Amino acid sequence: MYWYCGNSIESGSIELDINDPGLLYGATVFTTFRTDKFSESGYDLHCDRLRSSIDELDWIQPDWNQVRSGVECLMLHFPVLRITIFPDGRELITGRYLPPNLATWQQEGVTVIVAEQKFTRSFPQLKTGNYLAPWLALKQARNQNIQEAILTNDRGDWLETTTGNLWGYRDGCWYTPPLSAGILPGIARSQILSSLKQQNRSVSEIEWKEEWVKGLEAIGYSNSVIYFILIHTVITPVGTLKYPAQHPAIAEVSCLE
Repeated sequence: MYWYCGNSIESGSIELDINDPGLLYGATVFTTFRTDKFSESGYDLHCDRLRSSIDELDWIQPDWNQVRSGVECLMLHFPVLRITIFPDGRELITGRYLPPNLATWQQEGVTVIVAEQKFTRSFPQLKTGNYLAPWLALKQARNQNIQEAILTNDRGDWLETTTGNLWGYRDGCWYTPPLSAGILPGIARSQILSSLKQQNRSVSEIEWKEEWVKGLEAIGYSNSVIYFILIHTVITPVGTLKYPAQHPAIAEVSCLE
């Protein structure tokens, strides 16, 4: 079941023109969010990011009332929704279920690998449908029974995971890479930043150099589906970094859920 161009459709396939730029080039923008913990403010943040991306790309805005109707229809059936907007304003809304291992990952943490530098995201500050590089990096990780992969720039600085924003804790302060490094302005990232500031916690946006990350006391990543997951092992090209599976500061960011 999905929603497309104002209609609820019971099918596992969709018909697109063979010259559709969304099909040929991944020319879409999208956002993904939880419906089982739906909030109007959170939904507005996702729609605002879509609007600004569409404006930046000089595409046509969708019928937002139609988008909302699709969300209200599908949220009765799925805990996670993805809103996709095509350049001409068509909307496609699809649903999926939560990762089956999510509860275990949130309790125990995960292992990640630092991806090869060739895996760089197209238009990194926009959530476009061209996600080939992150998909390939994540596929390589999963083929090795590793849960996630970290993308880097040409200097080896850590940027983000294939599906979320990075967070690290050391010396009484939380750190996340800056948007200027070329990362996605994640909705969960902005919510965590706001939450930490409201708690009067120290938080800073700095570049994550290869040597600097070795001094982190805790590390994790966030997105609007998993919220926050601790990382206990990072496999790098020159060795393996181990971080505590538990840390008192984690409660400061995991409270978002």
